[in-house]
Amino acid sequence: MSKRELRSADAPAPGGTYSQGLVVGDFVYTAGMGPIDPATGAVVGDDVATQTRQVLANLKAVLAEHGLDFSDVVKSTVHLQELHRDFAAYDEVYREHFTAPYPVRTTVGSDLMNILVEIDFVAYKKS
Repeated sequence: MSKRELRSADAPAPGGTYSQGLVVGDFVYTAGMGPIDPATGAVVGDDVATQTRQVLANLKAVLAEHGLDFSDVVKSTVHLQELHRDFAAYDEVYREHFTAPYPVRTTVGSDLMNILVEIDFVAYKKS
């Protein structure tokens, strides 16, 4: 099975040795995205709701490179710096972007580097 890299100028450039996204068969895997403005490289917002909106905009841009959108997402992994404090505000923004049946999701508390939220997706679209 081959892999094809997805790259979008509308999402932050990788800060290390990883791809923004990969197409593998009928699946798309995204890197974990933070709330980085792709134009400036700066963190957007100082609250989890604002940061979640930026993260989702970044992920939307990567998915769009393969003609996908949030309806194609089957799995998300979410890291919150302050899980107990921020879960409700994060979830409120997240639910604005998805409809039932919702993707499966794992949400954990993590030690993030100067951000409040990081999310990655697995999406599926039959070739």
